[in-house]
Amino acid sequence: MPQTPLFDRIALIGIGLIGSSLARVLRREGLAGHVVACARRAETLEAARRLGLADDYTDDPAGAVAGADLVVLGTPLGAYGALAETIAPHLAPGAIVTDVGSVKVAAIEAIAPHMPKGVHFVPGHPVAGTERSGPEAGFDSLFDGRWCILTPPPGTDADAVERVAEMWRRAGMTIEIMEATHHDRVLAITSHLPHLIAYTIVGTVADLEQATQREVVKYAASGFRDFTRIAASDPVMWRDIFLANREPVLEMLGRFSEDLARLQRAVRWGEGDVLADLFTRTREIRRGVIEAKQA
Repeated sequence: MPQTPLFDRIALIGIGLIGSSLARVLRREGLAGHVVACARRAETLEAARRLGLADDYTDDPAGAVAGADLVVLGTPLGAYGALAETIAPHLAPGAIVTDVGSVKVAAIEAIAPHMPKGVHFVPGHPVAGTERSGPEAGFDSLFDGRWCILTPPPGTDADAVERVAEMWRRAGMTIEIMEATHHDRVLAITSHLPHLIAYTIVGTVADLEQATQREVVKYAASGFRDFTRIAASDPVMWRDIFLANREPVLEMLGRFSEDLARLQRAVRWGEGDVLADLFTRTREIRRGVIEAKQA
């Protein structure tokens, strides 16, 4: 049953997988009196309109945020700074601005300096997604049982944080409050490095001679299929993530490279005990993921 709206007017700037899924949740739960969808491309807006994701549709961010008490930024990270500068003069006093980006230090650095006095910025990261993108890719159960990490800077209005948290709770998520730098380091290993590895492995196949490449695709086993799924993710979004979170990613990539070199040596020298020990420990990590209901 729809609940009391949390917000009178919500502006969704970016209506891709996360934005369109959130739009569906807002409809299902009755969380907003009025929803505005904003996107740059006419075909994206037309798809959102066809799906009935919002009440109004526009390609003008400034117009979209006018009168909104919540603004959700769902664009690639690289667009944050210019977008924040554009919407800042049009934000209503008391409005809350949040985002869904996977890198929080960069988000804060890009957005916070443009926020007018009296506007509350609550950085957020709903840790949910698929390799698909665009309005058609969204679905209202995307957030069920997943974590949403909020990284409000010191001094952020507590009521604003709670209202954003409650929106994500009603979407089915569990809330974690975390310091932005710690968030970026954690996500570098749990999300960013796995994507980088997947892009690399699939890229290696793309560089193989054509005959071999066809056989790799034809006989793809489940492990390689999983890598291709991850490597099919939005190129612009992931380009921006790696550039925005470069230091934590490089740190984790360095550790991975050292571990890979040790594994390479074990394979070369037939060190079966080393391999078995590693594979035993990694099974325990998998069990932990399952027990945490994140599988």
